[in-house]
Amino acid sequence: MYHSDTEIIFPMRVAPYLRDLRGDVWRDLVDEVCWSPDASLDQLAFSLLLVRLCGCLTCYTHSYRALRGCTLCATQTVRRFRGADSELLGLFQLSRTEVVAFEDSGQPLTDFFDHPIPGGKQ
Repeated sequence: MYHSDTEIIFPMRVAPYLRDLRGDVWRDLVDEVCWSPDASLDQLAFSLLLVRLCGCLTCYTHSYRALRGCTLCATQTVRRFRGADSELLGLFQLSRTEVVAFEDSGQPLTDFFDHPIPGGKQ
C-alpha cells in the first residue's frame, strides 16, 4: 500500500480516533477495547467488527479507501453507520462470540471474515 496510514486490515492504532464519533455507549466500548491488552479477545472482536464494517477485505492498493488511509476510512464508516450505538455494541458482542468460537473450533480464517454486516461496505 502506498499511503502510510493504509494497512491490509483494520489496525487497532486507529481505535482511539473513533472514540468521540458517536454517543456514550460507543465511547465506553472504544475505551474498554483500547485499555485491553494487545491481541486480547476484546481487541480481536473490535478489529473483526471494523474489518466487516469498513470492508477491509475488499480494499486494495489503488482503491479510494486505501488512498485515503485507514483512519479516514474507519472514521467515515463509524460516523455513517445508520444504526444506534446499541446496535454497534450488539455487533461487537457477536464478533466477540465468533472470535471465541473460532479459537475453539480451528475453522479456516477465511470463513471467519466472510459474514457481511448490515450497513457495512461490500
